[in-house]
Formats: sequence, structure tokens, C-alpha cells
Amino acid sequence: MNTTSNQGWTLTPGAMSMADLRAVWAAPGALALAPSAYPVIEASAAAVDAIVAKGDAAYGINTGFGILAKTRIPDAQLEELQRNLILSHSVGTGALLPDAVVRLIVLMKIGSLARGFSGVRPLIIDTLIALYNAGIMPAIPAKGSVGASGDLAPLAHMTLAMLGVGQVRVNGELMEAADALKAAGIAPVVLGPKEGLALINGTQVSTALALHGLFMAERLLEAAMVAGSLSLDAAKGSDAPFDARVHEVRGQPGQIAAAAIYRQLVASSAIRASHLVGDERVQDPYSLRCQPQVMGAIMDLIANAARTLLIEANAVTDNPLIFADTGEIISGGNFHAEPVAFAADTLALAIAEIGGLAERRIALLIDATLSGLPPFLVREPGVNSGFMIAHVTAAALASENKSLAHPASVDSLPTSANQEDHVSMATFAARRLDEMAHNTAVIVGIELLAAAQGIDFHRPLTSSPHLEHVHRQLRGKVPFFESDRFFAPDIEAARRMVLDGELSASCKPLFAALYGAVPSN
Repeated sequence: MNTTSNQGWTLTPGAMSMADLRAVWAAPGALALAPSAYPVIEASAAAVDAIVAKGDAAYGINTGFGILAKTRIPDAQLEELQRNLILSHSVGTGALLPDAVVRLIVLMKIGSLARGFSGVRPLIIDTLIALYNAGIMPAIPAKGSVGASGDLAPLAHMTLAMLGVGQVRVNGELMEAADALKAAGIAPVVLGPKEGLALINGTQVSTALALHGLFMAERLLEAAMVAGSLSLDAAKGSDAPFDARVHEVRGQPGQIAAAAIYRQLVASSAIRASHLVGDERVQDPYSLRCQPQVMGAIMDLIANAARTLLIEANAVTDNPLIFADTGEIISGGNFHAEPVAFAADTLALAIAEIGGLAERRIALLIDATLSGLPPFLVREPGVNSGFMIAHVTAAALASENKSLAHPASVDSLPTSANQEDHVSMATFAARRLDEMAHNTAVIVGIELLAAAQGIDFHRPLTSSPHLEHVHRQLRGKVPFFESDRFFAPDIEAARRMVLDGELSASCKPLFAALYGAVPSN
């Protein structure tokens, strides 16, 4: 998929990159399908027509669904069969998925159908593209999928919009789908054989939610490494544990890359230079000293999840599949989202551990016996509570994440009269990442506030150039904590800096390893 300033996105099916997916998640834009995709789409649709004309029973084309697959449907009712499929499967509940996630869902469904193995007409794909380009986001409830046989309920809600049924969101406002389509000049579709099933079978919802979690995890990792480096200086910790030789003899790639990032983040710190000689402490606590080991392992987990999710984003995951070259229709199980569930579960571990380690550094900073800073990071402790209860908030959220990190992929509940007797629970596995990420963003935000407070207590000494830039960014929004004040707005400002990627914006090249490159020493 390529982009230009004038033409927007051109999607080549099966060739989306992670950078493409990040861009779509971050902001809307125009989309076009590569012309080379249409011949294979048309051939696949023609193969379905041939199967219908031949009259043999074919699952999802002229039969019922799931346990009703043995029920043969007359040709005259095939359009009704597909429409009823969408209406009956639109049973989602809960809050609506955000536009960023819905954009990814629609994009990946377009890419999957356009691979030419799903038997849909070009009209179906062109209608999805028209919805995307018009900014018409189907209203998709977040709950109701077990991640096999595909994300049936949420994808049915997506498909409703194409029929002009239900609601959509345009510029953040809910409206009736029929009205939105009419205003955009988009004709509602009448589904042909197999088309409804192709639209609702697939892992696009669980994959989009997992990608959403992945992209937030990347921001959390960057922010936590910046905040952790600031905490190191605030506590007058040692950068010796970041020495490249320590990490090379172990050989873990994420650890090696993380140590290189930490070395660059803290380089040229006057605070560090001030205690190179005569410091009585031999070793720092693990939350400072073992940052490369922990965050490097997290970096590896995120990279592994990214590889799985990129493959899935480009995959064909509906059922049955049409092989136009032989005219065969084969029932399989690509809709089973186990790879996505495993990826989401590992992302949950990563997000929880980012917050868990940050919480430990907050505890260290407010403990005068460990940090050497004023108790609770305030000048007059006693009359002022300082960061005492901010740490309690961080501890509460870290504890919540421990429960949320329990693997979802090991929990299967059979459905469809035991036809679908093992499911992935990938949709929940991925959906809970958003809550976990917001919890961790608060924890890292509180650490940022605490570490900046510690740096201020060391003035006139300065931290490294990278970290001083971050400190100035924060102080432009949150002043020094001189005495107790209404603290929640400060925490919210720091949380937003974490989630918006502001902490690492000035030193983004340092994090190239997170996206596949290797940083310099």
C-alpha cells in the first residue's frame, strides 16, 4: 500500500505494511484499490456463479450456516439467505468501537476480500471503499464475538451499514445508515450468494483491536523508557548497568537494543557526573538497574506480536474459500483467531509489566531512604502529602492490570450447538488491551511527574539533553509541586503526554529498534 499527497492510499491486497496500518489507525485518508486486484476479484465471483448454476450444495452459498449447513436453500431465496444472515448475526452489545479501530476493520476487510478467494463481486469491495472514503464508520458494538467462527457479530454490524440498516458514525456523530449513504451518494447493496458470509467471516475485528493495543503498547514502551531514564537520574542511579558488554554476553536482542537506547537517553547528564566518584551505593534496586532486561524482553514480545498481526492483517480469513483456478470451494478454518489471541495475550503481559516496573520506580522515588530525595517528593512533608496518594493510584492500576493480563486464549466456550466447539476468545483478548494501556499510561504519567520533581530537587545540576527536553515539555504543562494542590489535572496532563507520544517525540530515532532497525551505540 502506497500513499501520495494527492491520491491518498492505494491498497495492493496482501501487501500492507505495519507503517500503513499505523497511519490508518492514526488518521483517516482517501483509499483506492490497485487496478490489478479487479481481475482476480471478478474471477472469484464468477466461480461462485458457476457453483450456483451447477446446483451442487456448497456451504454458505446455497446452504444454511453452522449446524444448519445440511439445509439446502432454493436459488430463489439466496439473496434473502444472505440478508437474513446479516440481520440475525447483528447481536453485538456494549460501547461502540472507536473510529480508529473501525477504520482498520474496514481496511483489512477490503484487503482480505480483494485477494480473490472470497467470491464477492467488485461492487461489494467498492462499496466498502466508498464508505471508508466518505468517513462513514459503521456503528460496531465492542462485545459479542468469541473469535471463531470469525468475528461474526461485529462484522455483521459493519455489513449492516452497507445495506443501509442500523446506525453509523460520521464526524463523531451517530446517524441512520440509510441517511448517511443517501447523503454520500452511495447505493445500499443487495447481497449475492456467499457475499454476506464472506463479509462476516474473518478475524478483522480482533486483529484491529489487537493492532490498536499494539500501537498503544509501542507508545507506552517508549514513554516508560524515557520516564525510567529520568527516574534513574532523579534517584542518582548508575548508568553502568547499561554498558553494552553486559548485554552482549547474554545475547537477548531486545535487551541489547534497549540498553543502547538507555545509554543514549542518559548520555551527558551532569547529575550522573556529580556522583561518579565517592558514591557509597554499590548497586541500584532492580527497577532502575534491570530496565534493559525487562524492557528489552517487552520489546521482543511487542515485535513478535507485530509479526503475527501483520500477517493476519493481510490474510484471507473467511470461509469457505473459492479457488477460481480450479473452480473448487473448500471449507476450512482460517476464521479461527488463535494467532491473534496469543498475540493479544502477550501484548497484555507486555503492557502490564511496563506499568508494573514503573510503579516500582514511583515507590522508590517517594521513599527517602532509597532515593535520597525529600519524603514523598515535597519540601514540607507532614503538612503536605506530596506524591503519597498518587503512588496509591499507580499501585491500584498496576494491580488491576495483573488481573486483566490473565490469558484469554485458554478460555474456550463452545457455541452453535457444539459445531463451533473450540473458540479463541481473541476479540476479548484484544479488546481488554485498551483498558490496560490506559491504566499503564496513568502509571507512567505519575512516574514522569515524580521523576521530574526529583530532577528539580537536584538543580542547578542538569540531566541529559534528551531528558531536559522532556522535562521542559512537562513543565510547560505542569508546574513544580511546591505544596499540595488539586493533583488529578496534573496526572491527566502527564497521561495525555504518554498516550500522544510526546515523551519520545524529540528522540524518536532512538527507538528505531522497536520498529525493526538497530540503534547505534
